[in-house]
Formats: sequence, structure tokens, C-alpha cells
Amino acid sequence: MQWVLLACLPGLLALLWQFGWGSLLQLLIAIVTAVSCEALVRRLRHQSVQADQSLFNQPLLAEGSALVSAALLALTLPPYAPWWLTVCTCAFAILFGKALFGGFGQNPFNPAMLGCALALVAFPATMSQWPVPGHHPGLGASIQHVFGLESGLVDGWSQATALDSLKHNNRLTVEELFAGHPAFGGIGGRGSEWVNLAFLAGGLLLLQRKVIRWQIPAGTLASLFVLSLLCWNGSGSDSNGSPLFHLFTGATMLGAFFIATEPVTSPSDDRARLLFGIGVGALVYAIRSWGGYPDGVAFAVLLMNLLVPLLERTTSRTVGAQP
Repeated sequence: MQWVLLACLPGLLALLWQFGWGSLLQLLIAIVTAVSCEALVRRLRHQSVQADQSLFNQPLLAEGSALVSAALLALTLPPYAPWWLTVCTCAFAILFGKALFGGFGQNPFNPAMLGCALALVAFPATMSQWPVPGHHPGLGASIQHVFGLESGLVDGWSQATALDSLKHNNRLTVEELFAGHPAFGGIGGRGSEWVNLAFLAGGLLLLQRKVIRWQIPAGTLASLFVLSLLCWNGSGSDSNGSPLFHLFTGATMLGAFFIATEPVTSPSDDRARLLFGIGVGALVYAIRSWGGYPDGVAFAVLLMNLLVPLLERTTSRTVGAQP
């Protein structure tokens, strides 16, 4: 868990560089909420919450899952989402995504993605508004906006994401969108290109340290690339986006390396992992292109979480049938 948090740092720094202080504020709010909810649950269950030798040796944080869930959820939220949205979604993730099923190691669904899915369903407009890269407020103004101390601040520098703009485009060609819309960069979403590259670097670190296996990220990125290539209809106004656009826009790399690979809710068999990753990538593309939400990482991971027992039974029968 400590390596996962460390590998998130490049992505967090890229978010701060491109979108300002909001992501750091969301991270702090999410961590406080997650740890508080963990403490509450442990106290209700008469479990110890006393400190031991160090932060990661505390009974409250022994497995580090609360911090990881809080970090992943915070990194998927818009940087300047209101504080209460982060608190509600993070509390929902810990209480209903983890504690309700018995705690760490018992949850069938990725807790962070349950919280993200709640935010997408309940507050779709808020989840689609991100600041224009390079036009974000300073630390003081960021605090004022996140905590509701100043109203109307967001109107000057917020915009729909590239995925949202492409989904609802009905008259401009892709070249016109990339040339004239501030949400589009060189190959993907402006700003999110660098964020995805940073999470890719962090994901490669996890692979190098053998914290995660290669099958899920490879399956996710390969299926997303192949489907977007097969369904890419050029630069017309009805285009679903190029393969590179889908790889470097939205939460693609964060989802492939950090979210889908969560060990409790992903398969333990290598072949099942590969099928799991392929399913995640296919669902991400389907939701982005034909679904009702701009990005589909949260829903794709949760839907594939449902299929983990089936995938593991299928691959185990296949192995058992071999001579």
C-alpha cells in the first residue's frame, strides 16, 4: 500500500501543475474522512484505534487500505469540487464499500470506485467541470472555493472535460475541436495528457517493484486501444475519438494501473486477470462512446468486479481440463 501511495505522487504533482491546488485539498479532505470513518467503525466493533510505533503500524491504518481508497477517490474528483461532495463520497466508499462487507479483504467492490460512481450518478454536472489548465486560482482562492467561502469563482475558469465535449459535439470536426476548444490538447485532453503520462510512470514503477502484475493494465489498455481503433471513424463530427485520445484522456492510466489492479476486488489467477483487464477496457470505451457518462472507468471496474468469481471459475476449469 505504501508503494501505491508513492507511485501516485507523479500523478498528483501533474494535477497540481496543470489544475492547481484543488487536488491536494481534495486529498486532505478525503484522508481525514476515510481515517475518521475507519476509526468510527473500529470503535463500534470494539477494535483498537490506539497508535503503535509508526503511522503505518497503527491498528487503525495497519493495512493502509483507507489511505489508498481515499487517495484514489480524491484523484478522480474534479479539483474544485465542494468539500461536502468529497466527504460524502469518501464516507460512502469506506462505510458501504468496505466496512459493510466486514472490512479489509472482504469487499467485493472497489471502495473508491463506489464513491466515484455515487458522485457521477448524483452530481453529474459537478463531476464534468474541470479548470482550464494554467488558469486555476491560487491557494487562498482554491480554499475559498472548495469550502464554499466565495461563490461564483468557478465561472471564470471552469470548462467541460474533453470527453464530455466530444460526447456532446454535433457539428464540429475533431480537428476543429482540437484547434478551437480549450479542453483539447495535442493528442488528448489538455492537461490530462500530462496527468496520464505521470500515472503511467507511477504504474510502471509498481510493475517494476512487482506490486502489481502486468495482465490487468495490459488487457485494459490493449482492449481500449483496439476498440477505439476499430470504431474510429476519422475526424467527422460524429467521431468517437482516436486510440491515442482515449489512452491519454480522462482517468485511463489511473484506472489501468491503480484502480483496476486493486488486489481484493480483482482476480488472483493470471488468465482471469487478463480477461478482467480486457473487460475493463472494453467497458470504458463503450461507456465513453455510447453510454450516458463521459468517462466510464468507475462503472467499468465495478461491473467487472461482479464478474471476478465467474472469471476465476472459468479459468480454473480451463486449467483443470488440460491434459
